Amino acid sequence: MSYIPHTEQDRRAMLAEIGVTRIEDLYEAIPDHVRFPELDLPEASNEMDIVRDMEALASSNADSRSYACFLGAGAYDHYIPSVVDHILRRSEFYTAYTPYQPEISQGTLQTVFEYQSLICQLTGMDVANASLYDGATALAEAVSMALSHHHGKRQKVVLSPAIHPHFRETVHTYMRGEDVTLMDEGTLDVDLTAITAAVDDQTALVAVQYPDVFGRIMDFEALGKRAREVGALFCVVVNPMALGMLRPPSTFGADVVVGEGQPLGVPMSFGGPYLGIFATRDEYVRKMPGRLVGETTDTRGQRGFVMTLTPREQHIRREKATSNICTNQGLIALAATVYMTVMGKQGLRQAAEMSFHKAHYAASQIAKLPGFELWNDGPYFNEFVVKAPRPVAELNLNLLSHKIIGGLDLGPWYPSLQGHMLLAVTERITRDQIDQLVRVLEASSHE
Repeated sequence: MSYIPHTEQDRRAMLAEIGVTRIEDLYEAIPDHVRFPELDLPEASNEMDIVRDMEALASSNADSRSYACFLGAGAYDHYIPSVVDHILRRSEFYTAYTPYQPEISQGTLQTVFEYQSLICQLTGMDVANASLYDGATALAEAVSMALSHHHGKRQKVVLSPAIHPHFRETVHTYMRGEDVTLMDEGTLDVDLTAITAAVDDQTALVAVQYPDVFGRIMDFEALGKRAREVGALFCVVVNPMALGMLRPPSTFGADVVVGEGQPLGVPMSFGGPYLGIFATRDEYVRKMPGRLVGETTDTRGQRGFVMTLTPREQHIRREKATSNICTNQGLIALAATVYMTVMGKQGLRQAAEMSFHKAHYAASQIAKLPGFELWNDGPYFNEFVVKAPRPVAELNLNLLSHKIIGGLDLGPWYPSLQGHMLLAVTERITRDQIDQLVRVLEASSHE
């Protein structure tokens, strides 16, 4: 077979070199009862028939190209300009590996530098790293950074219960086995009194989400002030698309800004790969996890790019490391860079405002239906919660039959919100699709 370069003669020569006669001899150390299990595989087929079978399997997926998608909760169906994919597929980017040799990695290093610069502009922070794995690990790394900043003297972390549950679960996983007190239970009301009261002189970090997992927009200026008064770091988990129209977290005193970068030109892709946003203030740069690319000049005075602050614990004194992250989601960060560059300030604002207004139109129409009630109190971005008259799973099943991907059932995440549905609307959703959603929900409530 042309895809396998080794001939039978090559294989015999290699086996003889290592002192065996058959490939099966290499597996003698494996017990018989787990060796070479029989697989129930179909007979061999030709490529044309295999492609046809795979296409038939793929057609059973309820994807956002053929269904109207109102499911968000961390992954959003935003429009991605075609130029994003065209750039990603260029071989010099698609095949690029870690840029340890700056003299031959200027293209990769520059794209990372531009990504960092754009994230700083978007969040209002001083410095951003070269991206992390996803938003959840970015929050967990913020917690680790805060604990390291306080040199172990503070072991308390306060997380708003309105932060995405997967993000909070990841923090718990990171902190398992550590002597850290994690507080992430409490009321879901917009009143921040309980969270503010929990922040004291033993708190290393307090974190909130903006907009929160329910899409609500809150003013965290007072909470940021409280964190500064007691010397705790203040972390804000953001939806980067919302920052196209909302004030940046820096304006209410954020020390660290993290978030999921998927809305910035990255397809939903059944859950990944994504990228984690991480930005902070200059004073914490040496505690920041991951890579940082800086701009410099070479011996001829020409502009150049290098990885900076690289002689750090992640690379050389790993037992003293505050993080084990030494890489970044480079290709996904490039997608976000191209997206932000192509969209520009006005394009981001327009996409955010379209999502905002369409979500509010959808909420207003659903709230008119008998038995449905809008749960959100106060301003919200492109997501909102409705209380439904029937189980959410039943409603979603009926919506699927009309080629509509419904909202998230919040009951498994928040028992107090049993029977509540979280709906997301992006700029890709049309008014006709919203009206169809409303009609199907209305019909479903009478069945």
